[in-house]
Amino acid sequence: MRLRSTLGLIAVILLAAGSVFAALLVRSHEDDHFHATQQAEALRSARQAQAVAQLSVGELATASAFFQAEGNISRHEFQIIGSSLLRRGALTATAYLQRVRGSERARFEATRGFPIVELGRGGPRRAARRAEYFPVAYAVAEQAGKAPLGYDLGSDPERGPTLLRARDTGRPEATKVMPLLIGGAGINVYWPVYRNGAPTATVAERRAALLGFAAGAFRVEDLAAAAIAAIPSDVDVQLRSGKTVVVGPQEELDDAASAPITIADRTWLLVVRDPDRPDILLPVLMAVVGVALAALLGSLVLVWSRNERMQELQRLADHDSLTGLKNRRRFEEDLRVELARSRREGTRGALLILDLDEFKVVNDSLGHPIGDRVMEEIAGVLGRRARETDVLARIGGDEFAVVLPRCDAAEARSVADTITSAIREHVPQPEGVPQITASVGIALFGAGTDASLDSVLADADAAMYAAKQAGRDSVRLA
Repeated sequence: MRLRSTLGLIAVILLAAGSVFAALLVRSHEDDHFHATQQAEALRSARQAQAVAQLSVGELATASAFFQAEGNISRHEFQIIGSSLLRRGALTATAYLQRVRGSERARFEATRGFPIVELGRGGPRRAARRAEYFPVAYAVAEQAGKAPLGYDLGSDPERGPTLLRARDTGRPEATKVMPLLIGGAGINVYWPVYRNGAPTATVAERRAALLGFAAGAFRVEDLAAAAIAAIPSDVDVQLRSGKTVVVGPQEELDDAASAPITIADRTWLLVVRDPDRPDILLPVLMAVVGVALAALLGSLVLVWSRNERMQELQRLADHDSLTGLKNRRRFEEDLRVELARSRREGTRGALLILDLDEFKVVNDSLGHPIGDRVMEEIAGVLGRRARETDVLARIGGDEFAVVLPRCDAAEARSVADTITSAIREHVPQPEGVPQITASVGIALFGAGTDASLDSVLADADAAMYAAKQAGRDSVRLA
């Protein structure tokens, strides 16, 4: 990757130097060179504005993938992701639009604490009955202002069709220029979020799997500023949507150059007119500096993006996507390390295998979404009672494991009793969930034992089943 970036940078610099040399050779053809330079300015500006926008759209895709993997995201998770999007790109605001069926409306409003509304002539009003809604569930913006929480974009005559188009195509879709909900004029980009693992090959499958949308807002002034930053200040610039001038002089710019800017599914036109016919040297030097800086910036962004992707892949490889605890593979690696350390240092340790009692009843009677939410709560209970040196993992459907370094039998039993009591006393947040209990098996390792990974796991597992056979909600030591 580093070699390719270096070679690409050298190629860009060589190309820029070649352009300067070629320009010097055709100096006598000033008129042709003027038009070529003007077109290069338009292309460079358009690419810069498009690169800034595409970086944010790409980050929006990453957020969409995160929302898809998480399923139900919390306000805190959205604040982290949304604020990160605003810092990294050109987005002015970002939001998560949740798909709410008509039958789920009351629960959504009770959970979020605000109603689903639409805009009428007199201002916001309660949304009319519909088969489904797309309200703003979470939102963050660069500038202070009341977020349009609860506003149903599905009822918006301008935004609604764009939402449905994104849902059906499975690709990001952009609106035309319109007043933004947070103020100012701009465009909205919507990236559909589908249920993780659901088939999305056809339009019908995409409609059935839709969870909501990751949305971003671009102000046209910001896009124009990104384009203008790459060209001299005395050059006239227009940003056009079709025949409509969105930014810049309203009159027709004669003898001008143009270049397209594509954001999501929409293409705009950047029109550039240089009022002065410059000589050959200044445009060429500007081109060399601009291309070199763009190449350097591109290399830095590429390296940064690669590191970010590697870190995210490593986190996903080591952790359970539902609970955030370590997964079985990483758990077994850590347990092997702890077994080796205990033998080397002559200390004792303990492994706790924890299985939720009759948890299948929760999934079968209340559904897997409720079961997943309860599972997350149990993971939180375990996390609040763990030491920094303990290893917590989810190793199966409703089965957890805890590795306690430097721990004897009495301490392990005390920790297990504390965990079972905490789970028993925890009141699940979803209504109608029965009391949750757990059976815990304990296996010791370290000094005085020659336990292997498989034997420790087998001992703890056998002790856990003994606890279940003894009536559940109990602890057994192997």
